[in-house]
Amino acid sequence: MTPDLLALWRTMTSLLRFETRDAGRVEETWKQFVPSAALHRVDPDRFRFAWFSADSPGFSLVSYELAAQVQSVVAPEDQLLACRVDSPGAQVGAGREDLGAGLPWLTDGAQVRARWEDTARVSALVFDRVRAELLARAMCGDDGLSLRVTGTAADRPGASAHWARTFDYLSGELEAVTHEDELILAGIRRQALWLVLTAFPTTFRAALERPAQTRSAPAAVRRALDYIDENAHRPITVDDIAAAVHMSTRGLQYAFRRALDATPAECLRNARLEGAHRELLDGAADPIAVIARRWGFAHPSRFAAAYRTAYGVLPAVTAGRRR
Repeated sequence: MTPDLLALWRTMTSLLRFETRDAGRVEETWKQFVPSAALHRVDPDRFRFAWFSADSPGFSLVSYELAAQVQSVVAPEDQLLACRVDSPGAQVGAGREDLGAGLPWLTDGAQVRARWEDTARVSALVFDRVRAELLARAMCGDDGLSLRVTGTAADRPGASAHWARTFDYLSGELEAVTHEDELILAGIRRQALWLVLTAFPTTFRAALERPAQTRSAPAAVRRALDYIDENAHRPITVDDIAAAVHMSTRGLQYAFRRALDATPAECLRNARLEGAHRELLDGAADPIAVIARRWGFAHPSRFAAAYRTAYGVLPAVTAGRRR
């Protein structure tokens, strides 16, 4: 990811949570995320709505539960919308295709309609098309990639279960992040887009199936390691590292495996672990959990385990030695 592209994504995620029985507010809120969204034939007598969203420029996660007889329609413009409607007996379709209740689907413009009679939980990931295409180009190494959805339904085994697990994980992570957690946010956004673009038929997935670029691997690996050392404190991802040395992400991963028997992600993680280690050695006044999050480790227990594996002691021991 180029510095300009990185700047497009760098911002605090804003959270919104509310419950209401006002159908007008529901449609108004949904339209803020997907302007084409519309609710029809809403039964006001049985209407109950609970909303949660995490929003940042170019990427939003939305989860809502709607109890009512409802017909919903979306046809996103300049967006990628991945969604799942989980409700017994729901009807979900695009054109003449039955997408199935409880199964995830993806559209970049095709109209998708859903109808349910009782209660549905809707989970969605929404991406700005321009930002998503730029990031997808970085991830696959094809600067000319035109990002398109070539099939609305997920076609990988276990797609529904994987969607549910990953969506719940992303929801929890986004609910916990703060404006200081740029490193963590960068990873969340990348993981969300990767989930969407590999679970469904897309031109991105076709690009991944082409041979990886491996030329000039040893020199590229050295330059990549230098880039990691200089930028580990910034919200970079593996795609940024590959772009910095003019390789595709897959090509760089192949080169690292051959040269170091490690992945770029592992090297970036180790560099960030070393950054946290230096802060602890220097006697930083912040709590250990704050230092860990600053270096991209969202979970204190996982940070402690990784730290102990790397340095033979728990972070608290290192911190205590400086006091």
